[in-house]
Amino acid sequence: MEEHYRAIIEALGEDPEREGLRRTPHRAAKAMEFLTQGYRQDLQAVVNNAIFSTTNSEMVIIKDIELYSLCEHHLLPFLGRAHVAYIPDGKVIGLSKIPRIVDMFARRLQIQENLTQQIGNCIQEVTGARGVAVVIEAKHLCAMMRGVEKQNSSMTTSMMLGTFRDDPRTRTEFLTLIRRIAV
Repeated sequence: MEEHYRAIIEALGEDPEREGLRRTPHRAAKAMEFLTQGYRQDLQAVVNNAIFSTTNSEMVIIKDIELYSLCEHHLLPFLGRAHVAYIPDGKVIGLSKIPRIVDMFARRLQIQENLTQQIGNCIQEVTGARGVAVVIEAKHLCAMMRGVEKQNSSMTTSMMLGTFRDDPRTRTEFLTLIRRIAV
């Protein structure tokens, strides 16, 4: 990967031997490995058996999970926050596991629409919940730094499964709670 970054620097008309750029191919390769570590993560290792029995059947919400990803079309970052909820059906997942699942999928080349679905489907698969909801709000540097250059635009995507899709009251409760609760 370092060789490719060096070639990119040269193609831009820069001298990769210039003092400030000498280690840039190495640093850029390390950064890209970190930013795409989700490809090298395994769901079972991320969850690490943190599924527990429960009699709770009320909504569980983890909101404002920061996320950072790379647009698969331009390799530019998009960043924002995810709100995830589920309604347990005999099992809950450890609190830290949901942000870890968000990161596992965000740390790949992505589009926000697919990221939202991957998180929702994964939480459903792992927990067997009666319903799962995911809302992601993000700003995309590909729309801010190039193209339309709209600095204040953001994108919101959502996915509703099970009870959140079938019951408007449940969906409304979730959407109201992610907007009003401040910790």
